[in-house]
Parts: sequence; C-alpha cells; structure tokens
Amino acid sequence: MTQTEQRKNRLHEAFTRKGMRYTKQREQIYNILLDKRDHPTAEEIFLRARERMGSISFATVYNCLDTLVECDLVRQVHIDRESTRYCPNLSDHAHLHCPQTGEIHDITLPTDLLENIREQLPEDFTLGSVEILIRGTSHKAQNSKAS
Repeated sequence: MTQTEQRKNRLHEAFTRKGMRYTKQREQIYNILLDKRDHPTAEEIFLRARERMGSISFATVYNCLDTLVECDLVRQVHIDRESTRYCPNLSDHAHLHCPQTGEIHDITLPTDLLENIREQLPEDFTLGSVEILIRGTSHKAQNSKAS
C-alpha cells in the first residue's frame, strides 16, 4: 500500500469513526500538514492550499483544520500569544520553540519521563495528554543577531 493510500485510509477511518464526510479539501489540508511538518499556522496552510486548490477559501481551510483536530488526526499547538499552529505528530512529544525565528521542532520524549509523570498523578486523576514546550535559540537566530 502506498503512502497516499495509507493517508487516505487513515482519513476515511477517522471520519467514519466521528460520523463525518471525507472531502478532497480535508484530504489536501491533511496532506499539507504531513508533507512539511513545520507546525504551520492556519494562514500558512491557507497559502499552501491555494497553490494546490486555487479556489479554496480561508474559511474552508479553517473548517478543515477544526475537523482534523476533532477527528484526532492533528493537534493544535499553542505557544504564548502566537497564532495557533498545527501538528500531525500524534505521539507523545515536546515542542522546541525558537521565539526569534518562530521555528518549532518535535522532540521525542523518553518513555520513562511519561511513566514518571503517571506515577506522580494523584489517585483520582487519569493522564489525558502531555504538552511540553522547550524554548531555545536556533543558530540561525544567534548568527543573525551577531550580524
């Protein structure tokens, strides 16, 4: 099975599970997120989508993103007061953010860290999700500052 077929099947299964329709627009937005995993904003996704589907509206892109989040195919990433970003990586991970360049990178979390967090939860709590933000400065930002 090709990567394209796997993506399509994942979409169909997720939409069926939530009782939603599969659409070409939703597929395109999902593919945009998977093709370049750089945690884009809705506006950045809209600009990329216009290259593939010239007549797509910002409202359609935004609605597709809401649907992808609701179907657990994409996560929203909130960093301070910046625009919401979108991440298709559903595994437990942290985000490394450079405030100067705006770059965001996924950082895999060690399994023992998550186990340690679970062990420290009060008895009446169940772990839902973990969101960890790590701030750092990329070499690009440091070099541009020195210039």
